[in-house]
Amino acid sequence: MGFFKTMTEPQTQQKQLALSLLKTPQSIKCPKHLRSIHVILLRTALHRSSYAVGNFITSCANLGLMNYAHQMFDQMPEPNSFVWNTLIRGFQQNHEPRKVMDFYDRMWSERVGPDCFTYPFVIRACTELSEHVRGKCVHGLLFKVGLELDMFIGTSLIEFYGGFGDANAARRVFDELPVKDKVAWTVLLSSCVDKCSDLEAARKVFDEMPGKDLVVWNIMIFQYVKAGDVQNAYELFTLAPVKDLLMYNTVLGGYARHGEVDMMINFFHDMPAKDLVSWNTVIGGLVRDNRIKEAMNCFQQMLSENISPNEITLVSLLSACAQVGALDTGRWLHSYIDRNNRGLNVVVATGLVDMYSKCGDLESADYVFNKLQNPDVVAWNAMIMGFSMNGQSKKTLKLFTRMKSGSVMPNEVTILGVLCACVHAGFVNEGRELFNSMVKDLGLAPKVEHYGCMVDLLGRAGLLDEAYELIQSMPMEPHTGVWGALLGACKLHKNVELAETAIEHLNELEHEDGGYLTMMSNIYANAGRWDDVARTRQLMRTKGVDKLRGCSSIEVNGEIHEFGAEDKVHPRLKEIHEMIDEILSRLRLAGHVASRNEVFFDVEDEEKDKALLYHSEKMAVAFGLIATTKGTVIRVVKNLRICGDCHAVMKLVSETFEREIVIRDRSRFHHFKNGRCSCGDYW
Repeated sequence: MGFFKTMTEPQTQQKQLALSLLKTPQSIKCPKHLRSIHVILLRTALHRSSYAVGNFITSCANLGLMNYAHQMFDQMPEPNSFVWNTLIRGFQQNHEPRKVMDFYDRMWSERVGPDCFTYPFVIRACTELSEHVRGKCVHGLLFKVGLELDMFIGTSLIEFYGGFGDANAARRVFDELPVKDKVAWTVLLSSCVDKCSDLEAARKVFDEMPGKDLVVWNIMIFQYVKAGDVQNAYELFTLAPVKDLLMYNTVLGGYARHGEVDMMINFFHDMPAKDLVSWNTVIGGLVRDNRIKEAMNCFQQMLSENISPNEITLVSLLSACAQVGALDTGRWLHSYIDRNNRGLNVVVATGLVDMYSKCGDLESADYVFNKLQNPDVVAWNAMIMGFSMNGQSKKTLKLFTRMKSGSVMPNEVTILGVLCACVHAGFVNEGRELFNSMVKDLGLAPKVEHYGCMVDLLGRAGLLDEAYELIQSMPMEPHTGVWGALLGACKLHKNVELAETAIEHLNELEHEDGGYLTMMSNIYANAGRWDDVARTRQLMRTKGVDKLRGCSSIEVNGEIHEFGAEDKVHPRLKEIHEMIDEILSRLRLAGHVASRNEVFFDVEDEEKDKALLYHSEKMAVAFGLIATTKGTVIRVVKNLRICGDCHAVMKLVSETFEREIVIRDRSRFHHFKNGRCSCGDYW
C-alpha cells in the first residue's frame, strides 16, 4: 500500500487508483488505508459518485466501520438507491437490524423508493428483531409495489415465516413463486424443521425437491437424528447418491447420542474416513455408556493413527475416569497432557480438578487448581465441590471466602456446593446465613436444589419442623429430592408422623425408585408398626417398584471391576469369598455386631447378616484387598448411599488390615483410615 505516499500525483492517476482499489474491497485491510482513500475521494470529487461511495461503504462494512460509512453517506448530497441499499446491506452484514429498519423508514421519508434489493435485508431484519407484525406489513406492501413474486424477496419471506414457526405461510409464499431456485427449496426445507419442527412436512418438501445436493441431504439426515429417529436417518443415508464425512459423522453422532453404542461402533468401523469429530463422537458415546476401558482403547488407537486429541477428547476421558473413580487412568491422562505440552487451559484443568476430586485425590485436585492463573467460575465450582463432597467442609468455606474476595462472581452452582459442605458437617448456622444471603447479597434466586440442601441440613440437625416449614414456603413445587431429604431425616430422628407426610408426597410424584418406600418400611419396622410395614411392602409390589440394586466399582491396574450385592460372576469370586470370611473373622474378634436395620423385616436374622456381608462395597473392598499390594489405597465408587453396617465395617477393616479405604457413595466421600471416617459418622 505504499502508493498512498504519492499524494502529489495528478488527480487523474489518484482517481484511477482509488477506483481500482474500491473494485476489490478485500484489498483494503485497515482503517488507515480507508482514510487515505477517503482523502483521494474528496480531492477528486469522487465523494459525489454513487459508484465510488457505494464501494467505499462496502469496504467500511467489511472492516466493521459502519459509523464511518454512515458519516460518508450523510455527506453525499443525493445518494441513489444503490448507495442506500449498500448502506442497509452493510448494517445487515454487521448485525445491526435496528439500523436497517431505521434507514428503510428514512428511504420512505426522503421519497427514495425501496426496490427488490432493499426488501430482502428489511425482511431479514424483521426476523432478527422478532417483529412479526412489522414483517407481515412489509409483505402486504410488497403486493402494492408488485414485488411479491421476486425470487430473492420470496426466499427471504419463506425464511421469515419459518423463523416464526409458521410453516403454512412459508409454504404459501413458496408455492406462489413463479421461479424456484435451489436456495428457495433449501430455505423452505429448513423452515419446516428449524422452528416448526415439522419433520413430516420437511420430508415431503425433501421428496419433491429437484436436483437435491449434498447440503440438502445433510439437512434432512441431521433433522432425523435431532428428532431421535436414527433408523430413518440411516435409511436416508443409504439412499444418498454422494456421502461426505459430515454425513457419516451426523449418523455416527445419532447412534452415540441415543445410546445405540454397538451400532455406533459398527458404523464407525465401516467409515471410509475418520476425523477428530468421528473419534470424539465414539469416545463420548462409550463414556456415556460407562464403557471406560473401551473408550481408553479407542483413544490409544486414535493416537496410533496420528490423530491429535483436542480438549473435547481429554475432558470426555477425564469425565469417564471421574464417573467410575479410575484414578490410575486419570493420572495417566494427566501425564499425557504434560508430556505432549498440551498446556493446562482452564477447560482441561477443570476436567482434571473434577476427576481428581471425584476419585478422592484432593491433594492433586488442589495442586492443579492452584496452577491456574485465572480460574473461571466453573473451575472454582469444581474445586469447591471437590472439597465439599470429600467432607472438607471448613476448607470449602475458606475457598468460598477466597473466591468472593477475587474477581469471580459465585453462581447458583457455587452456593449449592457450599451448602452441601454445610450439610456434610452439620453447619446449620453457616448454611442458614448462606441461603439467606443468596438473594440479598448475590442477587441469586434459590432453586429447588438449594431448598433440598437446606431441608437436608435442618432435618439432619433434628430441626424437622423448621425443615417442613421451609418446604411449605417454597415458591416452586418441591421435587422428590426435597421430600426424600425430609424422609431421611425422619428416619434418622424416628419421626413417623412427618415421614408419612413426606411419603404421601413422594407417592403422588410417582417416583419409580422403590428406595423411598423401602425407607418408609424400615421406619415403620423400627417403630414396631408391622401392619404398616406389610402395607408398604404390598404397595411396592402393586406399583411394581423395588429398591435400586446396589452396585460398586473399583479400578485395579487400569481395569474397572464392578460388583453387585452377592455378585457371583467375578473370575476371582472364590478368593473374594475367602477374603470376606477373613474380614468376618476379624470383625468378630473386634466385637462387631451387624446392624440389621437396613435389611427387610421379613428376612431371618441369619439371612440378614449374610445379605449385609455381601453388600457390593464389601465385595469391592474384599477384591481390593486381594488384588492390590499392602499400603495401596482402596478406592470404591457406589451408586447408593453407604449403609450403617458397611460404614462400621469399613472403619474396622481400615484399622485391622492397615489400609486406607476411600468410598464414594451417592452423595459424598468417606475416607476410612485407622478405624475412623472423614465424615465423623455424620452422613
